[in-house]
Amino acid sequence: MTSSRDRRIAKELADIQADRDNSGVYAVPADGVSLNHLKGTIPAPPETPYAGGTYDIDIQIPDGYPFKSPVMRFETKIWHPNVSSQTGAICLDTLGSGWSPVQTIKTALLSLRMLLESPNPKDPQDAEVASMLVENPERFATWTSTSG
Repeated sequence: MTSSRDRRIAKELADIQADRDNSGVYAVPADGVSLNHLKGTIPAPPETPYAGGTYDIDIQIPDGYPFKSPVMRFETKIWHPNVSSQTGAICLDTLGSGWSPVQTIKTALLSLRMLLESPNPKDPQDAEVASMLVENPERFATWTSTSG
């Protein structure tokens, strides 16, 4: 018997697939079957230091989903103040205390894309990157476009 959680995830994945050309985001089961572990991709927003890039996202779906947020991390290396340059861990309210069951995997992926447009150096995951963004934005932009 399929759980309501699994039905919801399957529906969300179908919605992501149907809207892929419009949203640019994508997610599928990592092993082709299990709904507990997904692989997502997001395109970098244009007119940002990340432009032209595509970023792979590891997505772990907890048993309590949608009442508990998915755990996401960047698999693709990225130089961003809200993403650990070592582990890919993400500092974003909507993936933690700001999560609500009305949100979806797609909205979470779109939030990550927005995070690339609007880094928040005041709430960093990586203090070194945040410091560079604040103190030397030109160097940050150059470093970002060559290291991502």
